[in-house]
Amino acid sequence: MKRMAFMILAVGLLLSGCGDEADKPYLEFTGGGFIFNYRIGEAFYGFVAKPRRDIPEGTEIIAEFENPKGGAPITVTTKAKPSQLQYMLRTPGVEGVIKDRPYKVVITLKAPGEVQPLAVYEKEYVSSLNQSDLPGVALTVGPGYHPNPALYDDKEKAFVFPKAEKQ
Repeated sequence: MKRMAFMILAVGLLLSGCGDEADKPYLEFTGGGFIFNYRIGEAFYGFVAKPRRDIPEGTEIIAEFENPKGGAPITVTTKAKPSQLQYMLRTPGVEGVIKDRPYKVVITLKAPGEVQPLAVYEKEYVSSLNQSDLPGVALTVGPGYHPNPALYDDKEKAFVFPKAEKQ
């Protein structure tokens, strides 16, 4: 009798958990935004997303980032893995970032062999800086962040700070 009650309770718990899984999104944005690396004079943006439920293995996670200088979106793709705790996708260096303007990111999940996407998520990121706040050339070179020799005035051995073109 106890064994039968335990089995009914276990099956009930298993089934009650199944309905909750279908209501959850596959991914949830947990961070992201713009990064301005003044040392190398580059800006990029990206996001971190955490799985909220199982994503079928091999599912493509396709992120389309709005291109700040216009034109086609910047597309970055990765594959879902069952052991992955989070996904971080980012653009390569971008140009034309304008302060306080929203830039849209669209994530599409496409399961292998499926035409229709599993899910589509959208988010906007806003920069707190203009691209013109970055130096026009890299301030440092190499893996050790050595000062860029092109920025020194040979006569005075003084550092010349480059200004970016105004947008």
